[in-house]
Amino acid sequence: MNVAVSPAERSFSWRRMLLVAVLCVLAPHVFAQTPSPADARAQAVTQVVLGILSYARWPVEPAQLRLCIVGPTQYTDDLIKGTTQATGRPVVVRRLLADHPDIVSACDAVYIGRLSADERSRLFTSLIGHPVLSISEGGDQCTVGSLFCLRVSDQQVSFEVNLDSVARSGVRIHPSVLQLSRRRAPAS
Repeated sequence: MNVAVSPAERSFSWRRMLLVAVLCVLAPHVFAQTPSPADARAQAVTQVVLGILSYARWPVEPAQLRLCIVGPTQYTDDLIKGTTQATGRPVVVRRLLADHPDIVSACDAVYIGRLSADERSRLFTSLIGHPVLSISEGGDQCTVGSLFCLRVSDQQVSFEVNLDSVARSGVRIHPSVLQLSRRRAPAS
């Protein structure tokens, strides 16, 4: 069956197909969202945490690193997905309660969010004498047991180190990480 099509209709159809093709190519770029500030902070926290973990050595190196998140947190959305360290070692991430009875045997490292003073005290009491690296999300926890305390701002994520807790933890930390903790955020 032959149907007569005017040159104007053919031109319009061709232009429409070209427009659809261009939109298909450009749509991912046009509609791609830049990460929100919260997402950017979560990604930065993930990178800092993975960096800290990569410079830590346990008495018996685990084949896969078990990172437990304890308490409500602000910046673990990206971290909770799990990942692989630069060395190829998988990092398995899971949430546990602060009072979990097997926290010492279930975790090589703990990422600590907001806990009551009593929960925090019980958690650190359970970690005494065990090679578990602890990272606190914020506040003044470096004075009460955490090895590392994150300092999260819109510009950067930095950390402090509690050298007393590092010495008692049984986890060895590479000296260059300790040097990095001495860097201060630029003054605003």
